[in-house]
Formats: sequence, structure tokens, C-alpha cells
Amino acid sequence: MTTKFRTLIVDDMLLARKRLRRVLSKDSEIEIVGECADGKEAVEAVRELKPDLMFLDVQMPETDGFQAVAEIGVENAPVTVFVTAFDHFALRAFEVHALDYLLKPFDVERLKKTVERAKELIRNRETDNPADERLIALLKDIKNEPKYLKRLTVRSRGKTVFVAVDDIDYIEAEGNYLSVQTGKEAHLIRSAMHQFENRLDPEKFARIHRSTIINIDRVKEMHPLFNGDQLVIMKNGKELVLSRNYRDRLKDLLESF
Repeated sequence: MTTKFRTLIVDDMLLARKRLRRVLSKDSEIEIVGECADGKEAVEAVRELKPDLMFLDVQMPETDGFQAVAEIGVENAPVTVFVTAFDHFALRAFEVHALDYLLKPFDVERLKKTVERAKELIRNRETDNPADERLIALLKDIKNEPKYLKRLTVRSRGKTVFVAVDDIDYIEAEGNYLSVQTGKEAHLIRSAMHQFENRLDPEKFARIHRSTIINIDRVKEMHPLFNGDQLVIMKNGKELVLSRNYRDRLKDLLESF
């Protein structure tokens, strides 16, 4: 009889959950017992369903992946494969502590290798419980790391591009993606604007519109518009609109220089 690994999928993006389910369902040893759209749901599902394996998105609203694991408790957490769109301290921590992870957008072969590794972790856990030690070390390491992003890893068309956060001029929302502008280049990442904003140093980056964040070091000049809005001209010549709702925050930042 084939051993079944009870698996929980957690991701706030429906398409991401569907893709994971589609690939995982082809593995006869994987039994998908549930899906969750946020960390809070994941905590409840783990307690109720007691999965062996969990694919857990890192960036989610309200309760993120790390907070979910901390709330579940390491001793009660299933073997966890973290899923992330960003390359920051978390990826370094994953590598150091040998916990597997998937960097979005992942390919099918990478996922298959991850699944096989997770199965082995589950089997070994029954004897010497190595996953718990790694998870404890991971959460401790994350807690002690700097809060803000230093760089991004952007995967596109089969290549990986490393982007220093200090090189970003501005970020604009494009549907379910963000367009990260650096000089003459633009990189698309999948993230909500508020989630990305929370990972940026507020002394260096400012929201000027519901769909725009700027690097204040890249501002050249500003001009008043109607209704209290202002035109922000970046050093690269790009013109952006500063909504009056965000005017005071940007003014405070610029005057503090």
C-alpha cells in the first residue's frame, strides 16, 4: 500500500494554489487535505487536519508564513516548504538551516525535487526529529535579522537578476504585479503594494500614491498641481503624481534631510 503524505497548501494567491495542487496531485504519494488563503487559516487547518507536509507562502496579509509557524508551535508544525517571491534574509536563513523552499516562480522539476526532499524529512522525523531543530533555528535567525529588504531576486525568462534595493528609483502597481524601476530597467514581481512597502526602509522610501512608491534620494523637484496634488519629477526625468493624501509624509521626510 502506498504511503500517503497529508499535504496542506497555503498561499494568498488563488492561481499559485491551483498550480501547486495541479502538480502535486500527479504524485501518488501526496494527498492534498486542504488549502488556505492566509496564515490565520493555516494555523487553524494545521491544528484540525494535522498534515505531514505544508507548502507555506511567506508574504501574506495580516499573518505571514513565519508568524503562522510561530503560532502553530514548532513541535506541532508539519514539515514545511516555504514559498517566497523575494530574495532577502529569509532565503539565506533557509539555506543555512537546510529547510527547503521554493522561489517564485518555480519550475516543475524544482518542485518535484523539493517534494522528494520533504518526504525524506518526514520519514526521518519519525526517528531523530531533525525538522524541529532546523525550524527552531530558522525562526530564531529570522527574528534577529534586519527588518528591511536589502536586495531582490527577480526570475524572468530563465535567468535570475539581483537588484539592490538602493538602486530602485520607484515602484508602480501593475495589476497583481509591481513594476520595480531601476534606471533603464524594469522588473516585475508578484506582490501587493502594502506588503512590499512594509519591507522597505521608511526613511528611504515613501508612498506618494496608492499605486506608487518612490526612493526619496531620486527626487529632483516638485511642482504644485490642482486639488492639492503635486508633480514629482525624478532625477531620471520620470514624472509622478503625489496625492495630497500622502503629501505630509513625504514633506516630513524631505525636510528631515
